Amino acid sequence: MALISVDEALERVLAGIRRLPAEKTPLHEAAGRVLAAKLSALRTQPPFDVSAMDGYAVQAADIATVPAILSVIGEAAAGRRFSGRVRPGEAVRIFTGAPVPEGADTILIQENARPMEAGRIEAITSVVLGRHIRSAGTDFHNGDILLDDGRVLDPAALSLMAAAGHSHLPVVGRPLVAIIATGDELVPPGIEPGADQIVASNSYGVAALAKQDGANILDLGIVPDRHESISDAVRAALAASADIIVTLGGVSVGDHDLVQDVLQAEGMELAFWKIAMRPGKPLMFGKLNSARVLGLPGNPVSSLVCAHLFLRPMVARLSGRLYAPDIRSATLARPMKANGERRDYVRATVVQQQNDLLATPFDVQDSSMLTTLAAANALILREPQAPAADAGARCQVLMLR
Repeated sequence: MALISVDEALERVLAGIRRLPAEKTPLHEAAGRVLAAKLSALRTQPPFDVSAMDGYAVQAADIATVPAILSVIGEAAAGRRFSGRVRPGEAVRIFTGAPVPEGADTILIQENARPMEAGRIEAITSVVLGRHIRSAGTDFHNGDILLDDGRVLDPAALSLMAAAGHSHLPVVGRPLVAIIATGDELVPPGIEPGADQIVASNSYGVAALAKQDGANILDLGIVPDRHESISDAVRAALAASADIIVTLGGVSVGDHDLVQDVLQAEGMELAFWKIAMRPGKPLMFGKLNSARVLGLPGNPVSSLVCAHLFLRPMVARLSGRLYAPDIRSATLARPMKANGERRDYVRATVVQQQNDLLATPFDVQDSSMLTTLAAANALILREPQAPAADAGARCQVLMLR
């Protein structure tokens, strides 16, 4: 199968993906989820006229000329309203959040009132009508549309929904990503590898990227290079109704690269295998029943770069999110050689320099080296057959963090 471009590969990966059906979730579990419908207020906020300050509820006409003496006839606090009525010459001691008593039309803050004997106060500053009163419905009214379909539920949105009377919210379902690491050479972290073994690392970074865009993870662990073992893991992913099956390693052309054969034996329809990019040439994508299958390369950097480019957009679209790679223009800090036939994603550091970004590629770009990927905050994009570039030339960078 011939190499295809990154853009064509992404188009095939995303073709036909629709966001998952809505589900109801309790408000306290909805953080970071995507709203699946417009939501309106179930109540009015505030539900009554509320004092915005500590002070005295009065009639503005009584303190139009100061000093003015008023009789204090009671008290109102948040959750405990004054049940009487304020008449001319009267005041009610009031605290922030308390309902404004009937008859009062303004709040005289306590700093502008001097307590006197016999339950009286002296107003020393006049106050305009309605001052320091939050009228009923100042924030929203019953029936107002407050949030649109597709809103990511951040802290402010959750607080708004709580205030509006919602205890449960309709949200887009979370895609389930099943991850299968393959390879006889792999052992989990914490286990001392044998003489010919290495510690498995890819699944942790790949899982973190998928979670970042709203996925749940089913980690099916490390599977040996055996047809039956890989087949069992794939069937376990299907039995769990995984939306995306991610395999790590085993998709190249070696005698022990069995993943593609197993998946096709299970019924996978192969969409492509191998793309014109570096790192990450041996990338596989297909469909198996209702699941999408993404076969990532075994090299750690290749695996994570491909997950950034292909897995994240898939997860985002399934979970109802808008995903756009953060691509910016920058200046090269050092020269770069001419590029070959594949799009190159070059690990680099990008720093702000006055009104520009300065991109410095790492000297070594080996796809097994996680140290440079961890140190990089961007990838310089080099198109196929790009000519050599001098220091000071413009470039495009994909920001990672």
